Amino acid sequence: MADHYEVLGVSRDASPDEIKKAYRRLARELHPDVNPGADASERFKLVTHAYDVLSDPQQRQQYDLGGQNQGGFDGANFGGFGDIFETFFGGGQSSRGPRSRRERGQDALLRVEVDLDEIIFGTHREIEVDTAVVCETCGGSCCQPGTSPVTCDICHGTGTIQRAVRSLLGNVMTSNPCGTCRGYGTIIVTPCVTCQGQGRVRARRTVAVDIPAGVDTGLRLQMPGSGEAGPAGGPNGDLYLEIKVRHHDVFSRDGDDLLCTLEVPMTDAILGTTASLAALDGDIDLELKPGTQSAEVLTIKGRGVTKLRGSGRGDLRVGIQVVTPTKLDHKERELIKQFASGRKQPSPSLTHFQQGLFGKLRDRFLG
Repeated sequence: MADHYEVLGVSRDASPDEIKKAYRRLARELHPDVNPGADASERFKLVTHAYDVLSDPQQRQQYDLGGQNQGGFDGANFGGFGDIFETFFGGGQSSRGPRSRRERGQDALLRVEVDLDEIIFGTHREIEVDTAVVCETCGGSCCQPGTSPVTCDICHGTGTIQRAVRSLLGNVMTSNPCGTCRGYGTIIVTPCVTCQGQGRVRARRTVAVDIPAGVDTGLRLQMPGSGEAGPAGGPNGDLYLEIKVRHHDVFSRDGDDLLCTLEVPMTDAILGTTASLAALDGDIDLELKPGTQSAEVLTIKGRGVTKLRGSGRGDLRVGIQVVTPTKLDHKERELIKQFASGRKQPSPSLTHFQQGLFGKLRDRFLG
């Protein structure tokens, strides 16, 4: 890279006022609004960068000392103690080189709602995600197309600045991240205008998701590499999907089993019948034996939820609720009286307290 003093046309012992006057003169001459040529534009960038460095006293001092052996310290002064000083005073960072602009993207968490019938066999979703993606203009390089990062002329690409510090042991070299390039070792002179030099932009993208059968509320699915894109073209983070199963008006879930309640007219419970039950995965013919009682639970094997771990499906358990009519016309009432008079009915009597129907169903459903 060209020498900053030569770019501005000043001597190395130029005063701050001389540096400022030289910059203003060249800036008026090379500014794109005055001189639209490509060569003038590149020179304008070099002049601006040179002024940024030389107008700052600390950066100017670093630039003047850059690459030089400060304080007369070298490995020969202390022999084998050099590694010890580097370990305690940070000099070891220079051996690792500059840090990379590429970093792993952040993980993302997204909540997905599914219906109860979708988790019986699993489902496929196309999910819209607002996230960070690689900038299409620069391809993650952070630079305007046709340009590339330039080596930092303060640290000369090392990403660190070494200084001599006086201590009880004498002069010791310390290493600190370069303030000009922030430890990267390079400077992006012309950042991409689309991503502002980040190498990524916010965008909406579609993620295809296969939700397995048997998932339940609170379960998280991990999709490696589907999270946010990292800075400067770094690898993507992971996407986590947190499942929420929507409430169903008829069916509820107990592990891999499905639960529901079937209301049966009193006459069907007495005489027995075959009922057609609209299950989540198709109709089921359910046989009710004569004398069916409330709170009985009928089990249909293999008609529950597909097991998330293992094979097979749970069961469908149907609780029976016998419905007693509350409004009878005269003819119906007479028929009930004839039925009752033809049977020997026990007299009402006190017995142990029994819980309600739903309590009985709960105990039988849950074992």
